[in-house]
Amino acid sequence: MEAMKEVWKLIEAGEIEQGLRQLAELEREADHQTKYEIAEVYHELGHIEQAKAIIEELLQLYPDEGSLYALAAELLIDLDEEDEAIEMLLEIEEDDEAFLQAQLLLADLYQMQALDEVAEQKLLLAAKKAPDEPIISYALGELYIERGDYQKSIPYFKKAVHSADPIPDSNIELKLAEAYSASGQFEDALAYYQIGVKKRLDPNGLFGYGFTAFQLGDMVVAIEQLEALKALDPDFSSVYPLLAKAYEAEGRLDEAQETLEAGFKIDEHNDQLYLHAGKLCFKRQQPADGEHFLRQAIALNPGNIEAVQTLAAYLRHSEQFDELLELVSHIRSFGEEDAMFTWYEATALRELEQYEEAAGRYAEIEGFYQEDPDFLEEYAAFLLEDGKRPEAKAYYKKLLQIQPERSDIEELLADLESDS
Repeated sequence: MEAMKEVWKLIEAGEIEQGLRQLAELEREADHQTKYEIAEVYHELGHIEQAKAIIEELLQLYPDEGSLYALAAELLIDLDEEDEAIEMLLEIEEDDEAFLQAQLLLADLYQMQALDEVAEQKLLLAAKKAPDEPIISYALGELYIERGDYQKSIPYFKKAVHSADPIPDSNIELKLAEAYSASGQFEDALAYYQIGVKKRLDPNGLFGYGFTAFQLGDMVVAIEQLEALKALDPDFSSVYPLLAKAYEAEGRLDEAQETLEAGFKIDEHNDQLYLHAGKLCFKRQQPADGEHFLRQAIALNPGNIEAVQTLAAYLRHSEQFDELLELVSHIRSFGEEDAMFTWYEATALRELEQYEEAAGRYAEIEGFYQEDPDFLEEYAAFLLEDGKRPEAKAYYKKLLQIQPERSDIEELLADLESDS
């Protein structure tokens, strides 16, 4: 209709007020079909009440017209009246042309109310009625991927991808790639990521592409995609630790460090970035910097067990036993408990010649580490130093059962037996 085209021309040219005036004039003399189209325009422009008034009028004249119920429901959704919208949609009969649209809308509404099973039933009913409709396959894929059922989403996304009738403004390839990647099918994921990112440069798509390439060990592609993401959206904080790991895997340690430092500027409270930076500094033979970054990670998140254990291992290795005890005490003050902390504490107390306290700590955790050769060897040596030869022999024997190739332990046991 020419008049409606004129209205759209004005609106698209930015002359909204003039367009609305013409729309109001048109509404006064419009037939019922044109009124429906006017209501759609009002809806698109966000003039919900005007659209609602027209649809309510038309519903009085056509009480069995499903498309009117569907549009009325959309308007109610925009007004945050979801329950009323559901009532409207449930009025649409199965033989109505608007039935499929109604099931899609109902599925969205039920999902919003965390009624995933009901949403799934609505979409499966729609899929049964129109098995080749790509929008329904896509909606099912979305439902499953959102609830973490990635494997189940794959056939529906594949069906939508290979449909002869593409869905406008969608990038199903990236969704399918995400589902494959989350299911551990990285080769399949990579193929679809390649297609998806060519269609549209999407930050989540680039991250998924880089992550998948990283999982496959293709660091060249991982770095390429993650650098593209960093350029596209520098605030995408998750890119920095993964990109740094990719550089590190390639032996490009300076670039890994630079990446982490760039990440600090974007997300200064990310303890994982500081943990990674600390471990990287140790690898680059910069232990002082490594300790500094690990302490920052722990300050940000005392529950970062990996950071605590890495720092504790470094303090033990560098014989900073007072600092090791202080670290364990600090972590415990935050309510963090772990048998490994007690082990570190026992080691430090032993090295500081506080044998009685060390014995108590070892005794607390001996049950946790009966199969750990490092603990068995350390505890046996402590017991031997403490004059408890029978107990020490028992632990050395346990160690020899786990590591029968240890000829040095065999010799030590033989010496202990001959001395007894």
